Amino acid sequence: MQVFKFGGASVKDAKGVVNLAKVLRTTGFENTLVVISAMGKTTNAMEAVIHNYFGAKAELQSALQEVKKFHNEILLELFENTEHHVYKKVANLFSELEVFFKLNKSPDYNFVYDQAIGFGELVSTAIVSAYLNEIGMTNDWLDVRSLIKTDSYYRRANVNWDDTQDAILNRVNKNNLSITQGFIASDSNNFTTTLGREGSDYSAAIFGYCLNATAVTIWKDVPGVLNADPRYFENAQLLHQISYAEAIELAFYGASVIHPKTLQPLQQKEIVLYVKSFLNPENAGTKVSKEVKILPEIPCYIVKKDQVLISLSSLDFSYIVEDNISEIFGLLHHYKMKVGLIQNSAISFSVCIENGYDNLEKLLQHLKAKFKVSCSDSVSLYTIRHYDKNTVEQLESGKTVLLKQLTQHTVQIVLKQDKL
Repeated sequence: MQVFKFGGASVKDAKGVVNLAKVLRTTGFENTLVVISAMGKTTNAMEAVIHNYFGAKAELQSALQEVKKFHNEILLELFENTEHHVYKKVANLFSELEVFFKLNKSPDYNFVYDQAIGFGELVSTAIVSAYLNEIGMTNDWLDVRSLIKTDSYYRRANVNWDDTQDAILNRVNKNNLSITQGFIASDSNNFTTTLGREGSDYSAAIFGYCLNATAVTIWKDVPGVLNADPRYFENAQLLHQISYAEAIELAFYGASVIHPKTLQPLQQKEIVLYVKSFLNPENAGTKVSKEVKILPEIPCYIVKKDQVLISLSSLDFSYIVEDNISEIFGLLHHYKMKVGLIQNSAISFSVCIENGYDNLEKLLQHLKAKFKVSCSDSVSLYTIRHYDKNTVEQLESGKTVLLKQLTQHTVQIVLKQDKL
């Protein structure tokens, strides 16, 4: 059994869907489960729809119509016969979404987000599955919400592994080609949940673990895992192989090519992960496996933009020790802040966070009740794995360093973000 994951860039248009079929033919698709994301920038478009639902109801239908139009154009390129059943299936999915918006009574943004956002994946996989069937690549379309079960932590749900294992083993036919969705799941009440942005990689790993797959392959628009994001760094190089531990380190620090949770279930069963290019499926890409050295041995750069640096000091010059640190972490957890860097001394504590849930002001007000607080928003957190003196000096050159922390293999630097 092999598990493939195709991201939004791989199915951003009709040509992408055709290419997906070509990749499957090239690699072989027997005993294969394929996890697919929403098409192109659909998730961003759906977030705009959700925003309008809460803040601009008059714009809701026009925003939703744009999403429908985008998918309808892809349908028309793939299926000349407009009577094909896939048109009705896609229309029914959008109708289901509109009914939810009409009947929903919950004011909880996170709940509404999860109920709505996943329709991008449902429509995407409906189209791909129908196209593959049309060209003779018979497959089963599976609703992942009946397979991956989670708690009710909307927008960043935690997997219930026992229920998920049972559902997948009972409902996935290992002998067939199966098409399903990434990113989404459901809770015990069958409400839709999501695994976090970019969570489709994690979905593939969950299936790989539960199906005891021989390998999981993530298909990207890059050659594999690079030592830097080419959007921010010149001359990024392909890493031919890395260990699970190294990949987990890179993911933890924010490397965008692999989702932070993806490696953990694969490592437990020593399932090999490949990251390959869907444009050149014959190329080897990057292999992630047990106890191998990084090849080539070069520095790896990671950058996280739009972070927030908070510095705390005690009002009475008392030590910031276990009880204070415990309280600070409790607040970071309560306000759902994602921590990227921590540094503390006897009377000060600094933390670089990602304000993904827009709770920064609430957090700051809470902290100010007990600490002297300074805050710098719109900062960039850079991490270099396997750094040397030259790489650090080049990164810092001409920039304002707000915070710096070095360990044996890793340096993290918070820099003032350049104004556009």
